[in-house]
Amino acid sequence: MKNVRPLIRFSCLAIALVLASCANVPGTSDSVASQRGAASPRSVKVLIITMFSPEAEAWTKRMPFPDEVRVAGLSPDYPVVRCTPAGVCLLTTGMGHTNAAASTMAVVLSGRFDLSQAYFLVAGIAGIDPNVGTIGAATWARYLVDYGIAHEIDAREMPSTWKAGYLGIHAKDPDTKPVLNYRTEVFQLDEVLLQKALKITSGLALQDNDTARAYRALYSQAAARKAPSVLQCDTAAGDTYWHGSDLGEWATRWTALLTDGKGVYCTTQQEDNATYEALKRGAGAGLLDLRRVAVLRTGSNFDRPHDGQSAYESLNTRSGGFPAATANLFIVGSPLVQEIVTHWDRWKDGVPRD
Repeated sequence: MKNVRPLIRFSCLAIALVLASCANVPGTSDSVASQRGAASPRSVKVLIITMFSPEAEAWTKRMPFPDEVRVAGLSPDYPVVRCTPAGVCLLTTGMGHTNAAASTMAVVLSGRFDLSQAYFLVAGIAGIDPNVGTIGAATWARYLVDYGIAHEIDAREMPSTWKAGYLGIHAKDPDTKPVLNYRTEVFQLDEVLLQKALKITSGLALQDNDTARAYRALYSQAAARKAPSVLQCDTAAGDTYWHGSDLGEWATRWTALLTDGKGVYCTTQQEDNATYEALKRGAGAGLLDLRRVAVLRTGSNFDRPHDGQSAYESLNTRSGGFPAATANLFIVGSPLVQEIVTHWDRWKDGVPRD
């Protein structure tokens, strides 16, 4: 804990200095923006995408977002996009596939923002596989896999040779890769940006707490027992908030199947494929660059129980992961945002190669 608070203060100070350098640039309030109209969209350097209040507050409690832009089509719970004069904006979509896709698309097509050079940081919490990481850990994804696009046969009725009651749409069994007719089953993020994010954030001291330390010690897996750190592993999205060892093992196999053995499942959440598809359609319309999307997920809970614990008990336990995970969204995400904004001359035309 001693190393965390100075890091947070440094990140906040650095971003505050960037904002202060832009203090003479007039902020765009909702009323001013509506007077300017779509002919003068607001230029965005980084759009941070969160899904609900605790994820958004990880940012708003640590850096100022003085401007609010009301956008038609956003969730009534989160009707505005918050922005800084330096070009950092924060969107909260609402939870789940439907809210994520609708809110992201509303912003992309609103005409209120120039996203042509923007970077997109999806920053949210997730369940985490104890075989790969631990509660509080921060993970950068290479692959986004949709966990929910599948046939399901109740496990009590599935063939006896199957390990799970899920199989790809029109696949003959769970081990056969389906034809990806939905075009949203799996996405691969830009490798250059991923490696840059890892380089900038690896080695950061992450927030932890005594409750989380005590809880992770109950797990036998070495990865689960470690202190939280920054990792590269992949994420599976699905609106069903599943939990348990058997479903977790299916997530591992499904991720490997859809990525031809290249992906390593570690986090489960609800929104990322939907968010990415909305951005992809914006890119198809020439409004943004899809190579500028990064996905950060922090482990707020384990996705399965420890030995001697039931899945239901695990689902409802207070592990201490939530406060660590929400805090670490900013601790890990802000250095990337800071790097982009502070050195915009190097980032505006694409991810620097050096």
